[in-house]
Amino acid sequence: MKLGAEVVTVSCDTQFTHLAWQREEKQLADVKYPMGADPTGSLARMFGVYLEDAGLPLRGTFIISPAGQLMNGAVNFLNMGRNIDELMRLFKANMYLAKKTDEGCPSKWKDEGDATLKPSAKMVGRVHEALND
Repeated sequence: MKLGAEVVTVSCDTQFTHLAWQREEKQLADVKYPMGADPTGSLARMFGVYLEDAGLPLRGTFIISPAGQLMNGAVNFLNMGRNIDELMRLFKANMYLAKKTDEGCPSKWKDEGDATLKPSAKMVGRVHEALND
C-alpha cells in the first residue's frame, strides 16, 4: 500500500547492530525502509527522548510533514512496544487533516469516509451527539 510517505527508523544502535537484528530477527525479515544509526544519541537528544542518567533513548515516534512540521509525536517508555495499527491511523488522520483543515478526526476515526467533526464553540460538550446523529 502506497501512502505517499517515507518511513525511516532510527535507534542509538550502530549500523552493524541493525544489520545483525535484520539478519536474525524474523520480525524484521521484510523490512524495506532505511534504519538509521544514532550511536552518539544526538538525534535522540534533539527530539528530547534521551535519558542522560540511563544513557538510553525512550521510544519516540514522530510524524513529520514534507515541510518539516511536526504533525504528531508519541513517546513510550523503554520496554513499551508500539502498535502499527494506531500509527497508521494517526498517519492517515494527519494526511486527511492536511487536506480538510476545518475538520477534526475523533479517536475512533480510521479512514477517509469515517465520521469527522467540525470544531466549533457549539460542539463543546456535545461530541458524543455529533458523532451519533
